[in-house]
Amino acid sequence: MSKQTVLGRVTQLAKANINALLDQAEDPQKMLDQLIRDYTANISEAEQAVAATIGNLRLMEQDHREDVAAAREWGEKALAASRKADELRAGGAGPDADKFDNLAKVALGRQLRSEKEAETAEPTIAAQTEVVDKLKAGLDQMKAKLSELKAKRDELVARATSAQAQNRMMDSVKSIDVLDPTSELSRFEDKVRREEAKALGKQELAASSLDAQFEQLDTLGDSAEVEARLAALKTAS
Repeated sequence: MSKQTVLGRVTQLAKANINALLDQAEDPQKMLDQLIRDYTANISEAEQAVAATIGNLRLMEQDHREDVAAAREWGEKALAASRKADELRAGGAGPDADKFDNLAKVALGRQLRSEKEAETAEPTIAAQTEVVDKLKAGLDQMKAKLSELKAKRDELVARATSAQAQNRMMDSVKSIDVLDPTSELSRFEDKVRREEAKALGKQELAASSLDAQFEQLDTLGDSAEVEARLAALKTAS
C-alpha cells in the first residue's frame, strides 16, 4: 500500500459520520459491528504502512546526518592538508607542498559531494516528515473514531436490552390483567368463589337439617304433653 493510499484511507475513515451511517442502516448494531471490524483491520494495516514510512524516514535522516558529518570531516581534512602545504612551502619544500594541496583539493571535492547529497535529501525528508505527521494524526483520529464506534455499539446494545426487558415486563403484566376474564388470576378467583359458594351451600344445608331436628323435637314434646293431660283427665273422672 502506497503512502498516499494509506493517507487517503486514513483520512476518509477518520472523517466518517457515524450518526449519518446509523440513520441509513437497517440493522444499526450489525452495521456498527461491521464498522468496528473494518476500522480495526484498517488501523492494523495502516499502522504497518505508517511504521514502514517512519522507518524509511529515519533511515533518510540518518543518511543526512552522516552526509553532514562527512562534509564537516572532509572540510577539516582539507584545512589540515592546506595548512601542511603552506608550512612545507614556507620551508622551501615546494613538491611536498603541492602534494598536500592536491590532498586538500580531493578532500574539498568529497566535502562538496557530501554537502550536495545532504542538500538533496533535505526536501524529501521535509516532505516525508509532513506525511508521517499526517499519518500519525490520522491514525489517532481513527483510533478515537473506533472508540466512538464501540461506545455507540455498547450504548445501542444497552438500549436494546433495556427495551426488550421492558417489553417482557409489559407482556407479563398484560398476561395477568385482573380485568381480563381469560387471565390466570381471573380463573383462580372463579375457582375460589366456587369453593366459597360450595361451603355456603353446605352451611345452609346443615342449618336446614338442624332446624328440622329441632322441629321434630318440638313435635315429640307436644305429643307427650297431650298424653299427660289425657292421663290426668282419666284420673279425675
